[in-house]
Amino acid sequence: MSFFGRVLTAMVTPFDEAANVDYPQAAALAKRLADSGSDGIVVAGTTGESPTLTDEEKIRLFGTVKEAVAGRAVVVAGTGTNDTRHSIHLTKDAGRAGADAFLLVNPYYNRPSQDGLYAHFKAIAESTGKPCMLYNIPGRTGVNCTPDTIARLAEVRNIVAVKEASGILDQASEIRRKTPAAFEIYSGDDSLTLPILSVGGRGIVSVASHLVGPDIQEMVRSHERGDVRTALQIHLRLFPLFKVLFITTNPVPVKAALNLSGFRVGKPRLPLVEATEKEKEQIQAVLKELALVAV
Repeated sequence: MSFFGRVLTAMVTPFDEAANVDYPQAAALAKRLADSGSDGIVVAGTTGESPTLTDEEKIRLFGTVKEAVAGRAVVVAGTGTNDTRHSIHLTKDAGRAGADAFLLVNPYYNRPSQDGLYAHFKAIAESTGKPCMLYNIPGRTGVNCTPDTIARLAEVRNIVAVKEASGILDQASEIRRKTPAAFEIYSGDDSLTLPILSVGGRGIVSVASHLVGPDIQEMVRSHERGDVRTALQIHLRLFPLFKVLFITTNPVPVKAALNLSGFRVGKPRLPLVEATEKEKEQIQAVLKELALVAV
């Protein structure tokens, strides 16, 4: 049985008008996600604007979301940084705050070797007894964790999954070929969920599930049942949403989409800025097409 489930949402961090974390709205959003198809909620990941959150804000968010979902969804804390000792410290604090598992991103900017990546992730995992999911996103971090390195890391007892966001389907295939069947692969891109499922993936760490969680859950379930036709129909129907949510830097579009749909999450924090009027028009058009806002 999967610890993480099929669909995890990489949750945005709501901010108020003064750009402070809106904890009550974060709790409300977490409840909404748990009610609408999310088996897990990733807190303070890329979509949660982790680079602009302080450790204190992150820890409070982990506790807030944990209390809000009350065991109805796995709470995955984004505790990976480009400093191994800092990551270990944050992971321990997040565990004490109630996080069920941890998302560990490739160290960014300092660009370690594959041996450095292995040592970094292994050290963090060994600092906790809870499950860890690797987060391979070369476009954000400047370094790719290769399938061979991921296979080595899969031998670490509590490194049990990877969020694969390289955008390269061949890489997902190589990871599947080189890791044990129990090691789970999650797509890091909504538009590649179905292709990654087809090469042995388990599910998705999703952005679009903020808006269409039940549909994404049904797509993954349909594929599991062998009903590939239904899974494809859902994928193609949602494909415009998958793409429009990345017309500019994530999470700018999804925050705009949530605000347009009536669930207020505020603007992104600087250095990110809110969607332009043209971008909002594009997002609004797709939301209307999917009946996610009033026509």
